[in-house]
Parts: sequence; structure tokens; C-alpha cells
Amino acid sequence: QVQLVESGGGLVQPGGSLRLSCAASGSIFVSIYTMGWYRQAPGKQRELVAAIMSGGRTNYADSVKGRFTIDRDNAKNTIYLQMNSLKPEDTAFYYCKADFPGIQGYWGQGTQVTVSS
Repeated sequence: QVQLVESGGGLVQPGGSLRLSCAASGSIFVSIYTMGWYRQAPGKQRELVAAIMSGGRTNYADSVKGRFTIDRDNAKNTIYLQMNSLKPEDTAFYYCKADFPGIQGYWGQGTQVTVSS
């Protein structure tokens, strides 16, 4: 069974940090898939936050560059999103996605991140 399970969301004050995790199982291998973190705030479209390619190259949305870091642990088949210097505008539901050429993308169920004082 293909599955992506996110965890690590929660409530944090502005300037704080959170680390999200996305554990993959089934036929998804984070080492060969393009893995991404997306977010969706109320009333807004879902947007790409960060992605890591099979070769290790990463890219980030301009709004999070320098604050967020995506990485992966191939042995644990898990990716992470380290979020520092969080801002209220980072509040959203965060989703993990796995993509592979010729295969439909897989989404996790998401985790809520709320940045508020």
C-alpha cells in the first residue's frame, strides 16, 4: 500500500521553528522520487514550498528561501522540512507529495502549521 504520512505540525510563535516529517511506504522510495512539500492556506491555492530531486538537488519558493530546508533520510525513507524564523504567513496545511515520471503523483494527508502569538 502506497502511503505518505506527515507529522510534526503544530502551533508555534512567530520566529519559532518546526520540523515536519513525511514517511513514505509501499512502492515510494524517497531516494528516487521527486519529493516535495506543498502548503495551502485558507482561501488560497496550494503552492510548492520546497522539493528535493532524486539526485539531491533542491529548490525553494522565494518566500521560504533561507528559512526552510528540505532534506531526506533514505534509510528511513523519510523526508523532512526544517522551518525556521516562522512567520504568521507560513500558517497553512502542509502536504508531502511524491512524483515519478509516468506515474501519478501521491499526496499525504497533510499536517497543520499555525504561526501565531
